[in-house]
Formats: sequence, C-alpha cells, structure tokens
Amino acid sequence: MGLVSKARGSGSRFAAYVEAVTLALGHSDRAAPFRSYCTALLLPGDRKSVEPMAARVQPGRVQAAHQSLHHFVAKSEWSDDAMLAAVCARVLPIIEQHGPIPALIVDDTGMPKKGMHSVGVARQCCGQLGKQDNCQVAVSLSAANDYASLPITYRLYLPPEWAGDPDRRAATGVPDDIEFQTKPQIALGQLRAAHAAGIDANFVLADASYGNDTSFRDGVTEIGLAYAVGIQSSTSLWPSGQQPLPPRQWSGRGRPTLAIRRDAEHQPVSAKQLALGLPKRKWQRVSWREGSNSSLASRFAAVRVRPAHRDYERSEARPEEWCLIEWPDGEPEPTKYFLSTLPANISRRALVNATKLRWRIERDYQDLKQELGLGHYAGRGWRGFHHHATLCIAAYGFLVSERSAIPPTGSRGALLTEEHPLPTGYRPRGSPDPT
Repeated sequence: MGLVSKARGSGSRFAAYVEAVTLALGHSDRAAPFRSYCTALLLPGDRKSVEPMAARVQPGRVQAAHQSLHHFVAKSEWSDDAMLAAVCARVLPIIEQHGPIPALIVDDTGMPKKGMHSVGVARQCCGQLGKQDNCQVAVSLSAANDYASLPITYRLYLPPEWAGDPDRRAATGVPDDIEFQTKPQIALGQLRAAHAAGIDANFVLADASYGNDTSFRDGVTEIGLAYAVGIQSSTSLWPSGQQPLPPRQWSGRGRPTLAIRRDAEHQPVSAKQLALGLPKRKWQRVSWREGSNSSLASRFAAVRVRPAHRDYERSEARPEEWCLIEWPDGEPEPTKYFLSTLPANISRRALVNATKLRWRIERDYQDLKQELGLGHYAGRGWRGFHHHATLCIAAYGFLVSERSAIPPTGSRGALLTEEHPLPTGYRPRGSPDPT
C-alpha cells in the first residue's frame, strides 16, 4: 500500500474519530477548531503552542486562525470530563480488542515553567528535570493492558500557596470548588470516578510517592481494587508469620485497651532489612517483556508480609499482602520494593508482569510531551491548561487507535494530512529575531 492511499485511509478515519468525539463539545461551531487543534498537535513541529500551530494548519490566515484556536482552548466553556469520556468510549474498545484492561496506572508529571504567574507554578519536584524547580505538576490516571494504555483523566495539582491565595486563584480562573488536595488524594478521586464510570480494571499501579501513603493504599482497597505499588526501603513490615502483640489484658480498672501493640523485643523490620535477611533460595530470575534489544529480566523475591505503619493505633493487625523485591545482578543491595494485594496464590512471574506494566505510563508521557506538546501550552489559566491537555490526550487517543496503520518508520503527520509550509518570514511572537 502506497503512502498516498495510506494517507487517504488515515484521513478518513481521523474525520470519523473527530466526528465521534465532537458531540462532547456541546456546540457544532467548536468542531472546526477542535479538528484544527488536533491536526496541529499531530503534525511535526518543535513547538505546539497556539500561534505556531495556527501557522501550520492555516498559513494563509495565521492571525485569524490564532484567535480561533486561542479562544477554543483558553476561553470556550466545554467540559474536559465529557471530552475525555468520549475519547475513552472510542479508544478503549480498540485497546480491549487485544485483551482485557487489567490495570489503572496512577502517576504525575512535571512541566518546567519560567515565572510564577501560570496557574499552579511553584518550586516543587519536577520529574522531567530530576530536581526541584519552577514547574506545574499534574496527576493522571491511565487504563492499560499489554498492548497499549490511554490517559483517562488529568488534573493539575494546586500547591498550598496557590490554593489559599484568592487573588492568584481569581487571576487564573481556578474554580471555587477546587481546594487543596495532596496528589494521592487527587488520585483517589480519579480512581473513584473511573470506578463509578464502569471502567472495569482489576488493580492499581503507582510509584512510591503514592505507595508510601497508607491512606492511599487503604483508599484503593475501599474502592474494591487490588494494588501493586512502589514503597521505600524504610517501610516497616511484619515478616510472614509475625504480627503485633494483642491488646493488653484488662485489669478490671478503667476502660479496656483495644489497641494492638509492640514492645522492645517485638518490633517490625524495614523492607530493606527483610530483603537482606532472605535466604538465597527466595530469589529467582524473572523476565517480564521484550525490550528494544533483549528481554527485560531481573532477580525477584516475593514474600508475604503485614504493613506495620502506625498499626499500634489499630485494634487488629493489617491483612497479609505481597512484598515484591527486585535485586538486579551486580547491584550491592535491592533496588526496588513493592506492596501488592494481588491474590495470595498468584505466581511470582504473574506478580512481576503485573507490577512492571507501569512502564506504559512512561510511554504515554514520552509521546504526549515529545510528539504532541503536552507541556507547550503558553497560557496562564486553569481552563486553558486543562483544555490543552485534554486535546493532547484526544490526539494521542487517535494515535493509539491508528497504531496498526502506522509503519514503524512512517511519519505520523504524513499519514494524517498534508503539512502546509510556514509563511515566508514567519516568526512567533517573543522568539528572537534571526538577523
């Protein structure tokens, strides 16, 4: 099949995709800017902010196109939730053709920002930079199986200094009902909404910034989902066969003590202590998927434990769950630790495969940032920030649905539409004069 016929097929499928999800926008006059915005996101280009995108899709009328796209993304009152639901309804069935969706992946991503006026910008941990710096951070939830994954919800984390500042909130249009929430609290809200919407998954995956939060793990369990989440090596655990001491026997005076307890000789251990004390037979080499050059494999131990965090405030010990530990060959000590409430009879290989499925979110963010310009939005407001992210996810949903039609070396833009050359002498506002 030639490139032209492929482009025709992809173009017609893109038109059908746009038509299917446009109803979520509420007004038919939003269909044209929606199509233009998604087209510009899918075309090649170093910068996916509004003005350069307008120049790519309508080079003969850049100013008018810029005004239209800017109003659509920054001002127009369409619902991000409705649009993402429409994308899910279109794309998740395509993913499910390759198998059920077992996992919901929680993660967050940081986008560096200069200045302090864009909504949510603060000096905080930015994964993209690997350090603390000025950035915006958003929490997302993705539905995933071995074939693909799709972000299904996305929300800006609003730091305390923003949440409690009425002037900054008003200047950037933060809705009145948005209060300060930690990232794990935001993620739990997203999980509850996904569960209520009928997204049928079995377990939740998250890194240690969520897994270390006992309230987050308890919340996932209350929703009715299992989890496989990262934890720190210092996490306190009761090894298999051990648990806290029972409450003190009532002396007959005062109120009975109901709390379980510890004493000087009876204490939990850290995950690292547990790992270093395991016999050699507990470690087994497991491969979990094919990498670019070879299969990915490492050494793992899986043991039953009881989490011990502040359990002396409880009346009974926590149930047993899995502690999965990774210790790659050549490393002086274990490198990763996980807690999981997946079934007690699960095999070690299946436990590793489930836990390692979290790599899918890294692929999502790589494509959303590098290919679709997730972090390129130049506006300052709450609505524009979320509208741009929603449109990036909508464009990404089309790419996921088109995966089998795109050859490994093919150009995504060429499969979609012809790329118009930029006008002679075009230079986005604020960019340096090349002369």
